[in-house]
Amino acid sequence: MKFLYSHRTRSADGQYVHIRELTDALRARGHDIIMASPGGEREGAAKALSAGGGQWRSALPGALYELGELAYCAPAYWRLREYYSNTRPDILYQRYNLFYYPGVWLKRAKNIPLMIEVNAPLAEERARHGGLSFEGLARKSEAQIWRAADMVLPVTHVLAAKVRAAGVPDEKIAVIQNGASEEFLAPHDGRDIRVRYNLEGKLILGFSGFVRDWHGVDRVVRAIARHNRPDLHLLLVGDGPARAGLEALARELGVASQLTITGVVQRDQMPDHIAAFDIALQPAVTDYASPLKIFEYMALAKPILAPASANICEVLKDQEDAALFAEQDGGDFNNALKVLVEDGDLRARLGAAARASLIRQDLTWSGNARRVEAIAQTLLRDKFTGDKI
Repeated sequence: MKFLYSHRTRSADGQYVHIRELTDALRARGHDIIMASPGGEREGAAKALSAGGGQWRSALPGALYELGELAYCAPAYWRLREYYSNTRPDILYQRYNLFYYPGVWLKRAKNIPLMIEVNAPLAEERARHGGLSFEGLARKSEAQIWRAADMVLPVTHVLAAKVRAAGVPDEKIAVIQNGASEEFLAPHDGRDIRVRYNLEGKLILGFSGFVRDWHGVDRVVRAIARHNRPDLHLLLVGDGPARAGLEALARELGVASQLTITGVVQRDQMPDHIAAFDIALQPAVTDYASPLKIFEYMALAKPILAPASANICEVLKDQEDAALFAEQDGGDFNNALKVLVEDGDLRARLGAAARASLIRQDLTWSGNARRVEAIAQTLLRDKFTGDKI
């Protein structure tokens, strides 16, 4: 099949990783992918990850930025029409963004099946963080876009409930979690990473990705100070706006020597870095998210410490393939961490079980590509037979 993939994402962070992994997996299955994006990456050329992004949003007043988002739809739509005319795709696949209507307009103009991937309820998310001036308009727009799709693909069942509440019927919702690539399932031992950062003989508590305050990594720094064990070390593989605060907290608590922050690590180096972890951390989570790091930890057979939130429990089970804690209970986090730190056999068992669970559930990007392919085939069949999904 030929997919026209439409998105409005400029950042080179986890959003880009998701886009790249899925489109690469679809290409590996023999499908053609035409990229319609702000940068016009028609062939989806790879680019380096960075911790930047969001410059326009931070530079413009909120209301002006949102009006700009709406205005952007016009040129984006005509570019999308041009791609359609030049390539005649079978399926239009759109990564949802707020006020982003081009896919809906093209579907109506050309009768092309539309799949919309939803990674967050952005009207709610931006309103919660004070970044939304036209909240009523945003919520109305969000519901309109979701309802217009032939199939909506939220990344968790928690998020699916929000899509359903916006008026999308169950038969038009298919949950597809994030996943891990084949590279993370290959053997990696992490020894070179330990040598690179002078971490031989340390018990490494690891976190990967772009770190923000809501990730709760500060509680790990505090736990290290509380344990008073010089062999405990937090290896943060990534960068982000929370970095300076974490470094300041570590200095304040006298554990600066037990914190290493690598800065941005490119995708090809990430498996080796995670392989160096003794315990893999997700100290806090947004309640509707599907954290990419969780699947990569699982693939590399790492014992995972994560909140027992509904979205995490869709993937992991406490004491079966992870150690889960009550997110709002700092004592429960500390106790769960203490048990993992002191019990190497438990770490090995949970890590092996996590990898087996990922393989059993096929929580991989190749598995996701197969799911997207099957949905697309159904949409095309129903288009030509006149059936309704």
